[in-house]
Amino acid sequence: MPSLLLHICCGPCAIMPIMRLRNEGFAVLGWFMNPNIHPLAEYLRRREAAAECAARSEIELQFDDDWNIASWLEWQLPFAQSKERCQRCCAQRLEACARKAVSLGIEHFTSTLLYSRYQPHDFIRECGEKLAQTHGLNFVYRDFRTDWQAGIDLSRNWGLYRQPYCGCILSEAERYEKKLARLQKTSPLTA
Repeated sequence: MPSLLLHICCGPCAIMPIMRLRNEGFAVLGWFMNPNIHPLAEYLRRREAAAECAARSEIELQFDDDWNIASWLEWQLPFAQSKERCQRCCAQRLEACARKAVSLGIEHFTSTLLYSRYQPHDFIRECGEKLAQTHGLNFVYRDFRTDWQAGIDLSRNWGLYRQPYCGCILSEAERYEKKLARLQKTSPLTA
């Protein structure tokens, strides 16, 4: 049974990839590594949900808790208004996953980022394939989006914490921009 390192962004997004990969014959090792998540309380909630998902799925889960939001923001802020922002974030986590796989002697890797309809899917695939060549690994590409609703249903059934945004503060700000604009129109701030 070939081993596979699965980068896990959160518990709900991990359910169906774990099931599919195990059904395909992979021995899945989960790895939670997400320096983009803000605030720390949100990071901890997602970490806990990932651990619960791993326990229910009966896989081992390792954690990279090198969480330093100031460092991550310094690295990411120059790209805050660019479509490259999300690509850089995904690439950072895929690169870290590839390096972790090499350090563990695991030949296959992939990410639950391929489950989300909101992530730059084609970019993730290309990035994973390039990293596989660079590190002498096999990137296991799967379009887990086909299992979108089944994953949502199971995560609700399991009572896993389901987050309302990707995790980064820049994404959260975008989520509320329209609401803020409406508020400013109805009750403009006065000096």
